Amino acid sequence: MKAVIQRVKKASVTIDNELFSSIEAGMLILFCVEKGDTQECLDWFVKKILSLRFFEDEDGKMNKSIADVNGEILVVSQFTLAADCKKGTRPSFDNAEKPDVAKNMYEQFVKRLEQTKLKVKTGVFAAMMDVSLVNDGPVTFVLNKSAD
Repeated sequence: MKAVIQRVKKASVTIDNELFSSIEAGMLILFCVEKGDTQECLDWFVKKILSLRFFEDEDGKMNKSIADVNGEILVVSQFTLAADCKKGTRPSFDNAEKPDVAKNMYEQFVKRLEQTKLKVKTGVFAAMMDVSLVNDGPVTFVLNKSAD
């Protein structure tokens, strides 16, 4: 499993020139499921993302979680994070999970985030989307978790 997490002032998803979803201050998560990812990987991801001290406190230090600041979350499926660019000039996506399995795990991920009572929005799995954001900082983290 991989994710790129960006602290944002706002973010949105547009599909076919129509606004699909948008958030105010919080985090944009580009989320990818890879072959072999397990429920344990998913559990780790949810716990890690919700507990990351990603937001600044009164002293300007990153000491607050998404829940501490009552931030919003936009989750966008991003299978291209599974790309292997080591050989040649064309990325290989062999590490990406099959779409039906990936979609199920993506939906579980979103559902788990929604259970926190934070405002959670999404894109559309496997759709062509225009994703816009105003990165706050910029602050960007990359998370990786493989089945152990």
